Amino acid sequence: MKIRTARCHYISDDIDTLILDNIEIADPQPDQVQIRIRACAVNFPDILMIQGKYQFKPLLPFAPGGEFSGDIIAVGKDVTSFKVGDRVVGSDRTGGFAEAINLPCNQLKQIPGDLSYAKAATYSTAYLTAFVALTIRGSLQAGETLLVHGATGGVGMAAVDLGKFLGAKVIATGGTDEKLAVVKSRGADHVINYSQADGSLGGFRDQVKELTQGNGADVIYDPVGGSVFDESMRCINWGGRILAIGFTSGVWPKAAVNHILIKQIAVIGVRAGEIGRRDPQLGHRCRQELYQLLTDGLIDPHVCAGFPLENAVAGLKMLEQRKVVGKCVVTMNGYSF
Repeated sequence: MKIRTARCHYISDDIDTLILDNIEIADPQPDQVQIRIRACAVNFPDILMIQGKYQFKPLLPFAPGGEFSGDIIAVGKDVTSFKVGDRVVGSDRTGGFAEAINLPCNQLKQIPGDLSYAKAATYSTAYLTAFVALTIRGSLQAGETLLVHGATGGVGMAAVDLGKFLGAKVIATGGTDEKLAVVKSRGADHVINYSQADGSLGGFRDQVKELTQGNGADVIYDPVGGSVFDESMRCINWGGRILAIGFTSGVWPKAAVNHILIKQIAVIGVRAGEIGRRDPQLGHRCRQELYQLLTDGLIDPHVCAGFPLENAVAGLKMLEQRKVVGKCVVTMNGYSF
């Protein structure tokens, strides 16, 4: 069967280099199913792989896209847990920017109820990061104050959603009032615009202290780093936890050990995928609990935009330019967001 796929043929800083190819897809292997993809999440690792800057470097040519959803159109002879017509969500390191993919059954789950293809395709990576950070690494308790930085992005918005589910008071920060209005509408108790007139980040410390009666936040979720981390060290409660998720600011901060000592705080690194690799049983439990929350409608992924496969680069550019609120997707096979 011939399918269309948007593939990277050579490494370049310019993500415009994706080419829409027509290729032949084989029949699924005995333990695989073939999925007609309807939606594929756009993630930062997709951009980094195209640029050759990610730790995993796929063989060329490759189609980006590691989270996707769609319908099963063929099953291998040994498959008993899925059937043709099932709506499923799957993941792999690459391959999602395509009209179809073959995938082993153990990398699939049924899409719960009438959940949209777009929401199904975008929950697993962002929400797993937030789930591991808040429940396993951060031990967030009901009634505590959670400060979420980068709250308008995918992993930040997931943390706001999960933080409210876990019973925390959530303060969300971001760079524009328009994006923060979306976060506020989705449950954040307070929002703070931390952008400065000179384009730098910071400026939230006093507001956080005011909102917490001078105590500071109990748990701080930081995918930004840089000056945001530095300011966080000055508005954290005694015995609080700072969760280092990433460094989207491009700056790796240095923790002031005197603050750590005086306030008896913990600075905790979070790599959700590594949890599962080092402790497969714990990783499986986290994924199952998260999937149950999705099934029960207790978490709600936010998707702001969709782009047809032939315009996949526009989705990547929207993410690269930090215009995405929550997540965006690439769509195909007649599905439009």
